[in-house]
Amino acid sequence: MHTHTTDPGSHLLWLRDPLALYTGEDAGEDTTERTAGGVVVDTASGTVVELVPAGGVPAAPCAVLDAREHVVVPGLINTHHHFYQTLTRAWAPVVSVPLFPWLRDLYPVWARLRPRDLQLATTVAMAELLLSGCTTAADHHYLFPGGMEDSIDVQVEAARSLGMRAVLSRGSMSLGERDGGLPPQHTVQEAEVILADSARLVETHHERGDGARTQIALAPCSPFSVTREIMRDTAVLAGELDVRLHTHLAETIDEEDFCRERFGLRTVDYLESTGWLTDRTWLAHGIHFDDAELARLGAAGVGVAHCPTSNMRLASGICRAVELEDAGSPVGLGVDGSASNDASNLVLEARQALYVQRLRYGAEAVTPQRALGWATAGSARLLGRPDLGALRPGAQADLAMFRLDGLRFSGAHDPLSALLLCGAERADRVMVGGRWLVEDGAITGLDVEALTAEHTAAAHRLVNA
Repeated sequence: MHTHTTDPGSHLLWLRDPLALYTGEDAGEDTTERTAGGVVVDTASGTVVELVPAGGVPAAPCAVLDAREHVVVPGLINTHHHFYQTLTRAWAPVVSVPLFPWLRDLYPVWARLRPRDLQLATTVAMAELLLSGCTTAADHHYLFPGGMEDSIDVQVEAARSLGMRAVLSRGSMSLGERDGGLPPQHTVQEAEVILADSARLVETHHERGDGARTQIALAPCSPFSVTREIMRDTAVLAGELDVRLHTHLAETIDEEDFCRERFGLRTVDYLESTGWLTDRTWLAHGIHFDDAELARLGAAGVGVAHCPTSNMRLASGICRAVELEDAGSPVGLGVDGSASNDASNLVLEARQALYVQRLRYGAEAVTPQRALGWATAGSARLLGRPDLGALRPGAQADLAMFRLDGLRFSGAHDPLSALLLCGAERADRVMVGGRWLVEDGAITGLDVEALTAEHTAAAHRLVNA
């Protein structure tokens, strides 16, 4: 790669003449002529300044980065994850079981989590995401056993240290085995504790407006692990604090049966009964909806995080992503896990989404651009972030650059399609807010070898304690 500067004092950087440039807003049109010259970013303000047409030059003097060997896309956005689960990947007792027994076996292991374990797990998950071209990651942390009361604060510190944007969801479990729920009793919290800590975290850490780096969402775990009251009260609190709501919903038939037996309602009826049928809400999975429920979710603007790999791993089903989007629901992508994926790679997740959705809707309905749209602009809509997920003037300068010079790409003709069809798995460069966090395929300033060694040791301790 060659970089040269036409103005040594310039804080403008022109990523010039890329192999392909996907803006995040061009799923249905060919924008090549309008964008083939590349993109100009302002590294001082951390925003996109200009898209350069084919054969054009920027309006002002710039430093230049030759992007002729790169495909440039908006920073990918992960909308559902459990960072702590990187410590229990590919654990033999749960490799081949569906969701409920998977959870029952893992809950006691996860309950042994300690603050340093969570810090390591968060750093590993976010670093892995970053290397896959992801610039913003939402995590859903709902485990607060004794000694882990400050879990979200630990995650905030880890995310800020790495430099990625993070939406950290203050999860909760309040319905233990004693009262008919799935989680062990020692992993649940009282409603008063959950709501007080939720308010504290928003006041302490939540940033607002364009360019926000750290945000808090409120996220009762699932219908089978929280009470109706905590769902309702959390929705009220989220409205008062103006933050987003997140939960798992309609992931499996077992969950549907649980809702019918405990609440006498299907999952979307239950959602509405607790005040969650709102455009403040985004759901993880969203697989088992009927036609009427799809229409209700779309009309309300409820978003869905499609997690194809996890859904295949646990044999949960296939999200009706195309129909949800057509009905009006924002659709984004989540890697989930990492004990049900078991990876944190968002560009590969886009490939999985492309293929599994084609199984349901056919090849013509689901293009590579549509799948990339779910990973970028769609995911940004889920998180309520109009400043992210697209390369357009005024948006945040969050982007990923992928090289297509490996053996797996040899013979590829359409660079943008090749990104998913040939299976790109690692970005060469990743920028967040105008700052390079990944250069030459490595995270700036992170000792990955030392991190991996300590994280591996922690994982062994956790499962063997």
